[in-house]
Amino acid sequence: MVYCIAEFKAKEGKEDELFNILKALETPTHQESGCIQYKVMRKVESPFAEGEHYGILFNEIWESKDIFEKHCQMPYIVQFFQQQCLDQSGLVEKWNVNLFE
Repeated sequence: MVYCIAEFKAKEGKEDELFNILKALETPTHQESGCIQYKVMRKVESPFAEGEHYGILFNEIWESKDIFEKHCQMPYIVQFFQQQCLDQSGLVEKWNVNLFE
């Protein structure tokens, strides 16, 4: 199995809109073969968890690296990154995607 943490920092004032767009990615992703977990979350403030963060993240578990990489090439994922991360009009200021085993 592989584990992905994908963090997103929304442009100012766009947090709710970005969260809703990311939330909509859950349903089609859960239908992909090899997806064990795909959950979008928001940072909860706590004096016991003060690390740096982008505010919104996906916690993902995939059966294999190959399956994860296939997911990354799904049209709706490619479209999300193009429209929200790469295009200047997108809602994402910064993003950070990491894979672990």
